[in-house]
Amino acid sequence: MVFPVSAALLDALVLSVVAKEDTYGYKITQEIREAMEMSESTLYPVLRRLMKNEYLASYDQEYIGRNRRYYKITEKGIEQLKIYRDEWLVYKEKIDSLITEPSDEEVNQ
Repeated sequence: MVFPVSAALLDALVLSVVAKEDTYGYKITQEIREAMEMSESTLYPVLRRLMKNEYLASYDQEYIGRNRRYYKITEKGIEQLKIYRDEWLVYKEKIDSLITEPSDEEVNQ
């Protein structure tokens, strides 16, 4: 993707993925990759920041003889995700109004 991605957008994406279900780092990365490029090395600082801000909590669970760290969204994280979603709608609408192609009616005026 040619557009830069902000820390706030990464936070919103991770919170959105984790809000669907408790999950682990690799799976979060794979879901976000459906929309944009993201490496696991980019993800872990985001997870640490979200945990520091108490938007996420973690727990370990055994998986095939190893512990796997799972992340879950907190009440504070749900509140922050709602703010991100509201802000995204406003931002998206403003960008769309500038960047999308004009309709045939607009061109013929």
